[in-house]
Amino acid sequence: MTAGMTADPAVTWIVTTSELPWQKRTDGAIGPVTAMPDAMVRFDASVRSVEGFGACFSGQGWKALNALDAARLNEVLGLLFGTGDGAGFSLCRLPIGASDFALEWYSHDEVDGDFALDHFSIVHDLDILVPFIRAAQAHRPDLRFWASPWSPPTWLKKNRHYAGALPAPHLGVSNGLRPEQQGREGSDMMHLDDRSLATYADYFGRFIDAYRAEGIPIGMVMPQNEFNSPQPFPSCTWTPDGLVRFVRHLGPEMRRRGVEVFAGTLERGDEALLEPLFEDATIAGFLSGAGFQWEGKRAVAAFRGRHPEKRIYQTEQECGDGRNDWRHSRYAWSQIRHYFRNGANAYMYWNIALDQSAASTWGWKQNSLVTVDTATGTYTLNHEYYVMRHVSQFVRPGARVLDTVTLNGYENLLTFENPDSSFVVVVQNDLAQEDEINVLIGDRLLRAALPADSLSTFVIPPAG
Repeated sequence: MTAGMTADPAVTWIVTTSELPWQKRTDGAIGPVTAMPDAMVRFDASVRSVEGFGACFSGQGWKALNALDAARLNEVLGLLFGTGDGAGFSLCRLPIGASDFALEWYSHDEVDGDFALDHFSIVHDLDILVPFIRAAQAHRPDLRFWASPWSPPTWLKKNRHYAGALPAPHLGVSNGLRPEQQGREGSDMMHLDDRSLATYADYFGRFIDAYRAEGIPIGMVMPQNEFNSPQPFPSCTWTPDGLVRFVRHLGPEMRRRGVEVFAGTLERGDEALLEPLFEDATIAGFLSGAGFQWEGKRAVAAFRGRHPEKRIYQTEQECGDGRNDWRHSRYAWSQIRHYFRNGANAYMYWNIALDQSAASTWGWKQNSLVTVDTATGTYTLNHEYYVMRHVSQFVRPGARVLDTVTLNGYENLLTFENPDSSFVVVVQNDLAQEDEINVLIGDRLLRAALPADSLSTFVIPPAG
């Protein structure tokens, strides 16, 4: 312990390093100001509330978890969704149809020309996604959901195919797309006639209704995953004008069901791509916020500046290369810090679980919170699980994101105030040596000697 520090048993301190995750320490101190602070919590800045943390449900995730026996499956779901000794995920994403980590590509109505959607069905999800979600709800009954498609039904698209691009040749996989079927950024792959757009809005509505009938209430939708990108997996490019035309149909369908609409997901570092939606008087009232992922992180601050009244979701953490190494977990923390410092209300990881050899349907291995060894029926909690849990277990829905003033060059932290007036400080020591930190919270000073190359969470009880 640093000289002059007196441990306070009321302070919860959890530390994770590359070798030792989730160590409970007892030598954090909170008390009168006895040293120059490195950072000072601000209480006069604009208030942003935290809506939740989570990840995305997928077919490959459920397949991997089902290699575990019942006891281990229940254990790992508790570690993800449990509110006691778990990550406490409270807000998760669902795909409408197939994502790139589905077991196969599908939509909920592939009958050509079925504008009445007489053949709409979520039967494909009843054996995969719905059981996955219900298993999560058993640990978190108040789990909240939002949803987005990767691709419309193929017959509503101009290229009549799920994908929008050919896979990279070096991956050695084929998606059946012909060169002339490839999409192009800045174009609309969706048919934009009113009949097609109204049918697609109805498709969203039926999805909401069908999931509600299964006990899964979806509170928000986004029109398209990565609307700029023709991808070698289910995808659909839209122009901002095309999205405006669609939301004119989607907004009323969702409002009738009490479901919000966000713009997104934006994966380009250009907030101007969203402006036509928020400037259009016919749809602006339907849009509650926007979702950002990948290079969209470079647009978050500017969007917040233009639309401080709108909410911001980080919608998909960058997914790595399947190695699940400490290096990428350090980068994962930097993403969380970036988004909350720039106005985010919620943060989503991508793959909940994958098996030891899993790759996307177009050949890309990715990171996951949990890796399942299907040969032994065991699982590993990866570094990024602990990074997420360092924030999600302790920061409650409704918490305030508090800005900090850097007084001594130290800005590698986030601070929150929970609804019960407790404070959460999450801080990284990225040095190769121990580093003392002093954080001023009101008239109290948090002091601790952070281990080298570590991530720490402090939970500080209310003053008095």
